[in-house]
Amino acid sequence: MPKLLSSKQVVKILENNDFVFISQKGSHLKFRKQGLKNITAIVPANRKEIPMGTLHSIIRQSALVRENFGIL
Repeated sequence: MPKLLSSKQVVKILENNDFVFISQKGSHLKFRKQGLKNITAIVPANRKEIPMGTLHSIIRQSALVRENFGIL
């Protein structure tokens, strides 16, 4: 089973892929990437480990590939 990532690690990966922090509502951070299509990804804040299902949802939202997150 792949290693689970923390919120800080996911935020760093998104920022390295040109996503910009937009806002925070409660315990969720909103990131957006400008381009031909505005892509928005929501990340739970201050989590030591993000569950695999949530991580897959973030990957789908961000339109990035799993390898960016270290998941094969």
